Amino acid sequence: MIDKETFNSFDLVGKDLSNRGYNSSYSGNISMKSGGKIIITRRSAMLGWLQPEDLVIIDLEEEDAHSGLVASTESNVHRNIYKETDAMAIVHAHTPACTALSMVEDEITCIDAEGMLIYKKIPVVECDVPVGSYELAEKVASTLKNYPAMIVRAHGVFAKGITLEDALGVLTGVEQSADILYRIKLMGQPLKRDYSKEKGFSNW
Repeated sequence: MIDKETFNSFDLVGKDLSNRGYNSSYSGNISMKSGGKIIITRRSAMLGWLQPEDLVIIDLEEEDAHSGLVASTESNVHRNIYKETDAMAIVHAHTPACTALSMVEDEITCIDAEGMLIYKKIPVVECDVPVGSYELAEKVASTLKNYPAMIVRAHGVFAKGITLEDALGVLTGVEQSADILYRIKLMGQPLKRDYSKEKGFSNW
């Protein structure tokens, strides 16, 4: 049984992602670790209009009936992140700037003040099957051992946190940094000062 407070957190995060245009109507997924279980959004759930029945409880250690038939197609990715990292909550969305830049960059180095302070750089990984695959689960979890968020090329962002709200904050933060970088590239003008190079963020 999922309590009202937990549902409200999922609902808040889902609506925020939808309102920002970070997902299409039925894309993206959200989860949190709860004891030996994972609470995750149902396959094809509308994150902007979640209902209590859109949250599914699956096993943390291995695939079960809900994992394969009812829960999000990215359930195995979420499970592997929880098993391999310190994540307590995960938010996945197809944010436009991060996804667009992932098509031409191998990593996104933050050049704005907040991004430089908090994230420094956001890694990009590439998978032959970039949605729901075991390769994806392995590469995402491995990367999130050392970073709060990462991007799957042509797919979107996976962000981890202590709470759902915390993971949402990470995801919106890295998308803001990516959006600023994207706009700078559109200007076609050199930076007056590139703090990221001065601080060697590419080496992180």
